[in-house]
Amino acid sequence: MKFGIEFVPNEPIQKLCYYVKLAEDNGFEYCWITDHYNNRNVYMALTAISMNTNKIKLGPGVTNPYVRSPAITASAIATLDELSGGRAVLGIGPGDKATFDALGIEWVKPVTTLKESIEVMRKLLAGERVSFEGKVVKIAGASLAVKPIQEKVPIYMGAQGPKMLETAGMIADGVLINASNPKDFEVAIPLIKKGAEAAGRSMDEIDVAAYACMSVDKKADKAKQAAIPVVAFIAAGSPPVVLERHGIDMEKVEAIRNALKSGNFPEAFKNVDDKMLEAFSIYGTPEEVVEKCKKLAEMGVTQIVAGSPIGPNKETAIKLIGKKVIPALKE
Repeated sequence: MKFGIEFVPNEPIQKLCYYVKLAEDNGFEYCWITDHYNNRNVYMALTAISMNTNKIKLGPGVTNPYVRSPAITASAIATLDELSGGRAVLGIGPGDKATFDALGIEWVKPVTTLKESIEVMRKLLAGERVSFEGKVVKIAGASLAVKPIQEKVPIYMGAQGPKMLETAGMIADGVLINASNPKDFEVAIPLIKKGAEAAGRSMDEIDVAAYACMSVDKKADKAKQAAIPVVAFIAAGSPPVVLERHGIDMEKVEAIRNALKSGNFPEAFKNVDDKMLEAFSIYGTPEEVVEKCKKLAEMGVTQIVAGSPIGPNKETAIKLIGKKVIPALKE
């Protein structure tokens, strides 16, 4: 089992660098930084982090092919790989329609766009001059003057829906799945496998990552309380098929959605119940978290990404995961 950590760059970058260095010192192998226009720029954050760390692999988790041309992303990743001494990884997904609406960007053919973008980026990163006439992506003789240190920068696809998961199985080096519960991987992994088999690949070639809402503390209740706000947003944004899978009360979800829309956060959080917490987060003492992670490993998960909130106190949680969770899962 590999361990990653995810940060939203919504705090000063110096603070982010401190947390990632702490994570590296505590045995985390991957650091994923989210990419949204309204937070600090993902590549500036990753540049600063690369200068303050030595071993941890770094990349956007996830960027998308709509806000930047695949050639611009390839250039950024090649530069990050050079700066970090060959530690770059690229997480790319279909993105968030609401964000594109706010930016006036059309969200077209997400599966095709992602597939074509990855093909173009791989060729550019391999040093090729690329002319590509796809259904969505068009490139007319582009090439990069910078090459990554790694022979092949690993590309992870952020995937949720069946088509996206299958496509990830066909073309990606890894899959980042926003899920914390074995039931979700029971559905996702066969779809990845189907794609892999169709492309003549083995599942051993694909790093399946649980991009999980995690909250760890010595006191289980403190960990639980810290997970509630994040779980409220996850439940509110989950499609009916996912809510049904976990037997979640639709009335409560509707109440959360309405409360969040009106900015009444206490009301939204009050409606988060234990069923939602179990479905959408990994929380508790280090020992409880280990047991939950073991169940994910049994399903075929090969990387666990500790996502927001990480714990009621980030620093304490990173140290607890490093001392008690990671070693237990490496045995």
